[in-house]
Amino acid sequence: MAGIAVVPRSFHSGGDDDDHDNLQQRPPTRHSAAPKACRVCGDEIGVKEDGAPFVACHVCGFPVCRPCYEYERSDGNQCCPQCNTRYKRHRGSPRVPGDHEDDDFHGADDFDDEFPIKHHNQDESNHQDVAAHSENRDYVQPQLHTGGPAFSSTGSVAGKDLEAEREAYSNAEWTERVEKWKMRQEKRGLVSKDDGGGNDQGEEDEYLMAEARQPLWRKVPMPSSRVNPYRIVIILRLIILCFFFRFRILTPAYDAMPLWGISVVCEIWFALSWILDQFPKWFPINRETYLDRLSLRFEREGEPNKLAPVDFFVSTVDPLKEPPIITANTVLSILAVDYPVDKVSCYVSDDGASMLLFDTLSETAEFARRWVPFCKKHNVEPRAPEFYFSQKIDYLKDKVHPNFVKERRAMKREYEEFKVTINALVAKAQKKPEEGWVMQDGTPWPGNNTRDHPGMIQVYLGSEGALDVEGKELPRLVYVSREKRPGYSHHKKAGAMNALIRVSAVLTNAPFMLNLDCDHYLNNCKAAREAMCFLMDPQFGKKLCYVQFPQRFDGIDRHDRYANRNVVFFDINMKGLDGIQGPVYVGTGCVFNRQALYGYDPPVSEKRPKMTCDCWPSWKGSIPAFELEEIEEGLEGYEELEKSSLMSQKNFEKRFGQSPVFIASTLMEEGGLPEGTTSSSLIKEAIHVISCGYEEKTEWGKEVGWIYGSVTEDILTGFKMHCRGWKSVYCCPERAAFRGSAPINLSDRLHQVLRWALGSIEIFMSHHCPLWYGWGGKLKFLQRLAYINTVVYPFTSIPLLAYCTIPAVCLLTGKFIIPTISNLASIWFLALFLSIIATSVLELRWSGVSIEDLWRNEQFWVIGGVSAHLFAVFQGLLKVLGGVDTNFTVTSKAADDTEFGDLYIFKWTTLLIPPTTLIILNLVGVVAGVSDAINNGYGSWGPLFGKLFFAFWVIVHLYPFLKGLMGRQNRTPTIVVLWSILLASIFSLVWVRIDPFLPKQTGPILKQCGVEC
Repeated sequence: MAGIAVVPRSFHSGGDDDDHDNLQQRPPTRHSAAPKACRVCGDEIGVKEDGAPFVACHVCGFPVCRPCYEYERSDGNQCCPQCNTRYKRHRGSPRVPGDHEDDDFHGADDFDDEFPIKHHNQDESNHQDVAAHSENRDYVQPQLHTGGPAFSSTGSVAGKDLEAEREAYSNAEWTERVEKWKMRQEKRGLVSKDDGGGNDQGEEDEYLMAEARQPLWRKVPMPSSRVNPYRIVIILRLIILCFFFRFRILTPAYDAMPLWGISVVCEIWFALSWILDQFPKWFPINRETYLDRLSLRFEREGEPNKLAPVDFFVSTVDPLKEPPIITANTVLSILAVDYPVDKVSCYVSDDGASMLLFDTLSETAEFARRWVPFCKKHNVEPRAPEFYFSQKIDYLKDKVHPNFVKERRAMKREYEEFKVTINALVAKAQKKPEEGWVMQDGTPWPGNNTRDHPGMIQVYLGSEGALDVEGKELPRLVYVSREKRPGYSHHKKAGAMNALIRVSAVLTNAPFMLNLDCDHYLNNCKAAREAMCFLMDPQFGKKLCYVQFPQRFDGIDRHDRYANRNVVFFDINMKGLDGIQGPVYVGTGCVFNRQALYGYDPPVSEKRPKMTCDCWPSWKGSIPAFELEEIEEGLEGYEELEKSSLMSQKNFEKRFGQSPVFIASTLMEEGGLPEGTTSSSLIKEAIHVISCGYEEKTEWGKEVGWIYGSVTEDILTGFKMHCRGWKSVYCCPERAAFRGSAPINLSDRLHQVLRWALGSIEIFMSHHCPLWYGWGGKLKFLQRLAYINTVVYPFTSIPLLAYCTIPAVCLLTGKFIIPTISNLASIWFLALFLSIIATSVLELRWSGVSIEDLWRNEQFWVIGGVSAHLFAVFQGLLKVLGGVDTNFTVTSKAADDTEFGDLYIFKWTTLLIPPTTLIILNLVGVVAGVSDAINNGYGSWGPLFGKLFFAFWVIVHLYPFLKGLMGRQNRTPTIVVLWSILLASIFSLVWVRIDPFLPKQTGPILKQCGVEC
């Protein structure tokens, strides 16, 4: 186990001031390097029998190798991916339906090559990365078959891959599966029935090779029978809205003009908000991955494992608020992931420099030596021990190892002992000694002052650390606490994540990074493999900036009173965005392409060559972007062709900072470390890149890494990537990839929503606002609408608060926002309500979301809108415009020690006042309106129904809030009741006193004298 590296560093700037103008220069776009490679699978194209290069399409010359050409003709749409011209048959290619007698090559000399599957003379073992996706992604997806493409492929995929594939099937099922594949080959004329016997092992190997060459994923569009009616109803609803607003504007309520004007403005804003939310859901899709094909392609027997390395990031700040046992479970689930151990590294960012977390990770590393082999031996899920041992299922299901029960009991006992050890550390950390914390060797803990301490790195486990109890290597575990000094802006979580990017680049430099919050554990040990199906796609993967997984949560009550699961967002909105340019980044459960976080542009597709003769001379010379002499320094290891496209060393330093090792790592697209480096030198360099002055005068937080400027750095970071033209993917495996914890009591939930809304306001007030940023970029229009919706939705709280107040005002004054309507006008009202219902029903139909989840989402939209979002608007305006940073404190009360006991915890917060006031106002209004109708007789009941409908609409939406206030004992804190009654009473008395809707008398006041004259 490596010792702790605590090396204070002096501050470093990122370059000279005289080169400041070069900061704005964007780094070059990444291109594929192999000019003679197949643009589908990445293999060499090869040559024909006469030695000439193989050309699949004679129209545009799009580079495609022979196996991909054969696959496209047999299983695809038989067209060129670039020009969509139908492929002509080449000599030696099997005939497919649609081939004509006058095609290029046919005759007696070609008859022997009709069945190429029986000839194994050509070595095609290098063709292994076929993917049926063109780079342009603009042609019809070929239908996928599990039987494999129609081409010959020699070589054996025996050993563990063959056995792993066969273990999933019984002998009869496996034989049947191979026979079906052979039958499909016979139907295509690729094999003769008489030649089918005598080589069963070769047929199985050939079948597996065919499977490995299939695409690693496929797009599954929603059935048109479900999506098309949904789109039609959206258009109809838009038309109905136009006629509805025409009626509302042309028929004002003259006896209540202020109420009418306010209501119309609110309704127009609601319609605009609906458009921003609805139309990005126009193209919902699903995606499927094929993990068996990933293994067959990149994990072959007798060859080095070709799966890409992955760096896992776990971020935490305060271990007293974020329990260390939860962080330990997250780390243990990562260390036990189903992925090659030499390709996994786990980095834990401790932004609070806590010795408690440092000691917790030390204990976690020791416990992992027993936990990881247990998980992999018995294939348990999930691999976070706290949640594995607490799940209420039959843990013996599918377990056949005779020692499983005995080993499980022993492991559970060891975990309980581990838990007690962590609890003892937490109890010890409650009271800090006056002299500060002291480490085991007697030296003071460097992080005793959390705001003034050096950078710290501790490497656990890994190739140079402890092995597990079975003598096998474990993934690397690294503790990181960046340097902090007074007078520097550390940028909270975004700054910590950028420090992890640099540390991981120096120590391991995996091409992909997966970030998790400390309370989100791996629920699916194959989550990294799911992401690799997209990111390691030969063509599509190069354009992906990240793969986002949905968030799923534990510990939430069945009714999900406050919509903590966010099912509507994750199962409807995100799937809609996946059909455009990709889902937004939500801060956790995301696998990043490192090159995308470095601020590079995605690879550019080669333009289709011109079809006309270009005989005119070119008078425009090619001007290099940089002087070659500037590029030479520090880049001796690169080819001349690559040097001409790289930035100068000075520009690299101005962009990434003054670290030669880190700069060199940014040029290694496939990951890996520079040659000639040692562990000690890398640790020193890692300490340097987390110094608090490293980011000065660089592009970190502006164009590189997580973007600064908002507490919701996730939305801003994903937005910048999409503006550069990157795409993202939404991956929803059958078993949830990650699970986490969510605040289930009312006050904590409101403060969580307040933080999100405040971040949106900060983005809205910045130059990164989607309303005006990046219009000349590559962000698609519907994707821009989605991002606009993410930054303007808090402003809906103002019209929502006014609209929820109007019903009470109407009931108290006897006025109404709508005059007496005609039969035609009533039709528009009815049509509007029916279209709203139809849209929701059809949305539920294609998404699979339950009606209860949709209703909870609607309720909390109102609750959060009149509380957290409202405060976020004013807090954000004060912070951005006035520089005033206001915080709302939360005070806890005890909860019951029962299941979901946290649900009944009450924490006083200012956010509770507006919704409580609205409830009381509307309840008082209902009582007053009914009393007035009773006093005035039968004629008053008709107009009353419309007012009561809107009042009950408000009360029903706020009902979960009211239930949360009452708690289990139906007791509400006195301060809430006093504030709410006071505000409601003052509002009612002032309104009665002013009464703006009564005509004002201008003449003398005449009173009856009371005497009968």
